[in-house]
Amino acid sequence: METIECAVIYEWEYDNDFVSILSGKLTAQEIPHGVFHAAELKDVLARVREKDLHFNCVLDRASDVDDDAEALVSILRRRGASIVNDPVEIRHASDKASMHLEFITAGIYVPYTIIISPYNAQREVKLSIGELARLGRPFIIKPANTTGGGIGVVTGAEGLQEVIETRQHHKDDKYLLQRKIDPVRTNGRRAWFRPFYVFGNVVICWWDDQTHLYHQATGEEISQFALTEIERIVKKIYSVCKLEFFSTEIALDEEGRFIVIDYVNEMCDMRIRSKHFDGVPDTVVEEIAARLAGGIRELLLHRRQAS
Repeated sequence: METIECAVIYEWEYDNDFVSILSGKLTAQEIPHGVFHAAELKDVLARVREKDLHFNCVLDRASDVDDDAEALVSILRRRGASIVNDPVEIRHASDKASMHLEFITAGIYVPYTIIISPYNAQREVKLSIGELARLGRPFIIKPANTTGGGIGVVTGAEGLQEVIETRQHHKDDKYLLQRKIDPVRTNGRRAWFRPFYVFGNVVICWWDDQTHLYHQATGEEISQFALTEIERIVKKIYSVCKLEFFSTEIALDEEGRFIVIDYVNEMCDMRIRSKHFDGVPDTVVEEIAARLAGGIRELLLHRRQAS
């Protein structure tokens, strides 16, 4: 049986640049690997099923939407491979309702939120005048499990009627009604951040929630504006979600608190800025890819030492 140390699997066409950069970092770390688009996975899956091929580690950016990828990851997990990120942990982390409650338990600041049952479980919505008042106007309506690109999210809800109508779009999903956070302005920017967690490392970016443009935080800004608190929060989020690679959104409110807005983005959009105006800065993508390669190298070393 042929054994290759690492497989990188992906399905999104806009991941091409990212996986190419990552492949270069894995090569620099002298990690034998293969990069496979979803279209190639049927043949890879057949070889793995026949025990003709094995991978000791998989970076999975496909199994959430591709059946062959899901089957491949499942088989390799049973055979002892390390999965980054494991779909089991992704399912846990992607449930915003669960994350909201677990974040509160962990002492992480989150917006005032009301969690309501799926439409198919309870058709009537019962909200008191006091609850609606605490939400403020406008407020956010978002499904708990339908993720990616703001799918299903209403950012300017004004009242109960919008709640009634919106929750019927995903009738089996819980919904979160969330107070809208307006960040302060810091250094001429909205104090809204998108930090990335990668194998114990935190890369902090300013991210404008209105323009969706990134700017990597400099060392001077991290010191001047006490952004090390963001690093502490992100590592606490890791202790809850256990994903080795994710991003989140954090805003600084008028009371000086860092509030976690979008809890765990378990499948980070890694389009590069040089090709997409709202992409991640190329230097950040390079750093994330290097951190991923380093983390995978440590996983593989640990496996060898344990065997």
